[in-house]
Amino acid sequence: MMRILTVQKNDAGQRLDKFLAKAVKGLPTSMMYKLIRTKKIKVNRKRTEPKYMLSEGDEVQLFIREEFFDSPEKDEGALVRIKPKLNILYEDENIMLLNKRPGVLVHEDTAAAENTLIMHIQAYLYQNGSYDPEEEQSFAPALCNRIDRNTGGIVIAAKNAEALRVMNEKIRNNEISKFYLCLVHGTPKPEQATLHGYLRKNSADNRVEVREAYFSGAKEIITKYRVREKRGDVSLLEVELVTGRTHQIRAHMASIGHPLLGDGKYGINRAEKQRGYKYQALYAYRLCFDHTENENALSYLEGKSFALDEKEIWFLNEKEC
Repeated sequence: MMRILTVQKNDAGQRLDKFLAKAVKGLPTSMMYKLIRTKKIKVNRKRTEPKYMLSEGDEVQLFIREEFFDSPEKDEGALVRIKPKLNILYEDENIMLLNKRPGVLVHEDTAAAENTLIMHIQAYLYQNGSYDPEEEQSFAPALCNRIDRNTGGIVIAAKNAEALRVMNEKIRNNEISKFYLCLVHGTPKPEQATLHGYLRKNSADNRVEVREAYFSGAKEIITKYRVREKRGDVSLLEVELVTGRTHQIRAHMASIGHPLLGDGKYGINRAEKQRGYKYQALYAYRLCFDHTENENALSYLEGKSFALDEKEIWFLNEKEC
């Protein structure tokens, strides 16, 4: 039996094998590559390769058993049930910038399938008619960056596949400047500096180790900071991430003797919780889209900066601390 999949706008621009993995979920990966090699899967009725880049309007012919197309029905029930709770900083036809509150999970885990930021985004777009999973073969609105559950700040969501590809490329090429506010113990000296170091992640306990000199398995990290305000025995810092590694700000500041308030992983926060610091005092509050030479679908964002109202950052409100 032959089935033809016509490549739509949100399917274009990706490799054939990546498309098939999402569009034909019942087809084992090893068999997919064998079927491409033996010409049981073609593009535009011609022999093809897994790395073939799809264009809108391409036709993918699959000479495979119908059972491989059987997969669980797309659950639109959750998209109807959820009452989206989103704090939207900016939105256009391609992207959304959202203020993620501390404590909110960005993607689902075993305990929270629906009460996640991405599910609320998809429900919001479904309910306003911007997204219909039944019309999509391989795309769903997705997050371009992640923030730890107990950290707050600006998260970028892509509403279409082209925006997702461009935004991911911008992030990969360090074309977006990311700024954070945080409260740390003491006052770093000097009060403005660029920290260089190396970070290694230990996935087993979800911690990282930071050292000044390179050590086996570590990756380079660069963190810029400046003291904005002194508050007795703590300081408010603005931090710019030059590299973006797991727990980079938290671990890098702790490594120089100035852990974040409320950070139980890299500091001591028992007393701080009694004062109201339920989460680490860290917030991704500003994004700047840097200028690039390449024209793309998001070029209109270049040179623009987006920042949260600092009144929305919980640890800047002394009543909450």
